[in-house]
Amino acid sequence: MEEFQNVSVAKRANIYYGGKVTSRTISFSNGEKKTLGIMMPGEYEFNTALKEVMEITEGLLDVKLPGSSEWKTFVSGESFEVPANSKFLLMVKDTTDYCCSYIAE
Repeated sequence: MEEFQNVSVAKRANIYYGGKVTSRTISFSNGEKKTLGIMMPGEYEFNTALKEVMEITEGLLDVKLPGSSEWKTFVSGESFEVPANSKFLLMVKDTTDYCCSYIAE
């Protein structure tokens, strides 16, 4: 999906790692939430409360998912899932644009 229709966008940005990772929360009428953001090159760790699906719309990064000892590379057009109540590591190689979907199970 290239464009979201009939959504609300949070005015205040989510800012992490001194501004190297930013996003804005969008809310759908059915209660679904997503964030749209940018990550600058660097290494980051994030925790999840809900299951997350990260879609990479532009960029290049390596990800170490929970329970894995290996890094996996993701590029534009690819996505990965992170279980709820876990943490994952990112090595962002190029400025990366992403959409994160939060999945209540």
